Amino acid sequence: MIVVDARGHQCPVPSLRLRSALADAPGGTRAELLATDPMARIDVPFLMQELGGRVLSVAETDGVISLVVESADARPD
Repeated sequence: MIVVDARGHQCPVPSLRLRSALADAPGGTRAELLATDPMARIDVPFLMQELGGRVLSVAETDGVISLVVESADARPD
């Protein structure tokens, strides 16, 4: 699993870092975004919809939001 630590950064940086981490990853890759910006709860689901992936879980502990996502499956040629 890829871990993207965007704690302390404001929108749109967490989503941009997650997008970058998933850009070259194979289909079905799971990633966890760690963020402190509450907008990540809104931005990441939109990002994953745009990328064809999905959000698997959202949790918050001590002000850190953890979003686990899965990239879209590889498309056959």
